[in-house]
Amino acid sequence: MGNLQIIGSEEWCVFEDLGIPAIKARVDSGAKTSSIQATNITIYTKGTQEWAKFEVNPLQENRSITIECEAPLVDRRMVKSSSGISEERLVIKTPVSLGGAVFDIELTLANRDTMEFRMLLGREAITNRYIVNPALNNNIQDFSEAEINKKYAAYFKEKTGLKIALLASNPNLYSNKRLMEAAAARGHEIVFLNVELAYMKLDAHSPEIRYRGGNILNKFDAVIPRIKPAVTFYGCALIRQFDNLGVYCQNSAEAIAQSRDKLFASQLFSKNDLHIPITGFAKSPADTKDLIKMVNGAPLIIKLLESTQGKGVVLAETNKAAESVINAFKSVNTNILVQEFIKEANGQDIRCFVANGKVVAAMQRQAKKGEFRANIHQGGQASTIKITPQEKKLALKAAKILNLAVAGVDIIRSNKGPLLLEVNSSPGLEGIENATGKDIANEMILAIEKKLKFNC
Repeated sequence: MGNLQIIGSEEWCVFEDLGIPAIKARVDSGAKTSSIQATNITIYTKGTQEWAKFEVNPLQENRSITIECEAPLVDRRMVKSSSGISEERLVIKTPVSLGGAVFDIELTLANRDTMEFRMLLGREAITNRYIVNPALNNNIQDFSEAEINKKYAAYFKEKTGLKIALLASNPNLYSNKRLMEAAAARGHEIVFLNVELAYMKLDAHSPEIRYRGGNILNKFDAVIPRIKPAVTFYGCALIRQFDNLGVYCQNSAEAIAQSRDKLFASQLFSKNDLHIPITGFAKSPADTKDLIKMVNGAPLIIKLLESTQGKGVVLAETNKAAESVINAFKSVNTNILVQEFIKEANGQDIRCFVANGKVVAAMQRQAKKGEFRANIHQGGQASTIKITPQEKKLALKAAKILNLAVAGVDIIRSNKGPLLLEVNSSPGLEGIENATGKDIANEMILAIEKKLKFNC
């Protein structure tokens, strides 16, 4: 026992054979096996030995640095994740350097993108070598930020000169963090701008947008608008101002405003022969019974005109319930849509992510038991799905009609074929990136480069 070193609850590890100069691991003696974050895994044979080739993003909260690794495959193992789901994982063996000691370690290749740490150090690696003191951090090996930057200097992309503004409200949201990473990974300069802290000067000769005490924003090549519904009006005014200053906005103010107005969007879809569930809209309570009959009666969906993430959406299972809900909404003078309920969809819908006229990813969302809304924010489960040519065509046409360069198009499968539910102008990235494993943030940055004919 006297020779055992004390390690903290997190430690820096070095993998020379994998080409990883430093990766921070969470030390967890409760987990048997160690694991490392790995994506784009492929298996190949070298001589008689199977090898794994994979990519690692070694730094926390930073996908802009990717290291390509390869190592001999020693096992395939069933591992239970923290959420209790068992899955088969590939196991590699490679030397690790930890506090001066170098020893072989087995690592399972895991998708740890949603985890805080890119690596987990399990008890097999630490037993008979270390004692864990959870109150300590980086006890036997520590690197300063300057040392880490030096170790990874070769991986930082040279600046391209392209300047992008991300116009949103919360810099800590997954989608916003990913877009910042993706732009930096391609060598672009990207700045986060809080919609509500920007203000503008309207003038024929020298229009301006100012930010936080007078900094004039006139040097951007492109703006990525991620406007939350509560600031749609002001956000769209800012986007129009950027457009007046000659800055390319990935989604225009007009396109965002149209997509947010569910009634107007539904009218555009009907006019352009895009099939949607039968939808009704009314103002006067005297019309309630006929309105319900018009959309083929209960069960039916009642939506607030400006609902997002499944909020403000109600399923009325009987005509009586539908009347009560509609009349209650009307009594507070709010605009609503009523829509036929597609029972055969079984609480499933499809989200297609469109960027510059291409469906770059698609996922199926399944509502949790007892819930009809499949939105991830309502507890829906996401999985990959192969969409049909008809569904692809519907998604692309919907985005085109609203003139959205980037859109989340929601489709439902019915006995009448695919039906368009709605189109989102600021689609979230977390659910679809985790479900499909695709780098959607990078696709959005590529779409800007293509639009500006910018060659990296």
